[in-house]
Amino acid sequence: MRVKKFESKVLTIYIPEQSKLITRPIVSENIPAGFPSPAEDFQEVRISLDKELVKNEAATFYARARGNSMIDAHIEDGDLLVIDRSIEARNDKIAICMIDGEFTVKRLKVESDCIYLLAENKNYKPIKLTEGNELIVWGIVTYVIKKV
Repeated sequence: MRVKKFESKVLTIYIPEQSKLITRPIVSENIPAGFPSPAEDFQEVRISLDKELVKNEAATFYARARGNSMIDAHIEDGDLLVIDRSIEARNDKIAICMIDGEFTVKRLKVESDCIYLLAENKNYKPIKLTEGNELIVWGIVTYVIKKV
């Protein structure tokens, strides 16, 4: 089965396949980051990442981030973003925005008389929206999935 996708300079958006959920094993105990305790028995429980990461299946999409404008928010080039289009856009949320026909990932700063789109990288200036800009808040980033 092919996955539908849309590509831009900043994002590649994927429409998730809405099929059966896949569950994976998860250890039910917290795993210490220090010295392991060989005496502890871990009980296996199953978990579905779809159930954990997707709250509204019909409104959830994935996108692969491009660039480094959001590195201080821990969004790096190539990271996979989970986006929920049903969440209300409000101050301080990280949003997928379309400005004048171009996608971008930025933090929303909503003031009484103005909206700014903020990069999370000091090398990028805030984008102050004016009446001449067309802004569509396409969705809110709920999770960032990255390789380690």
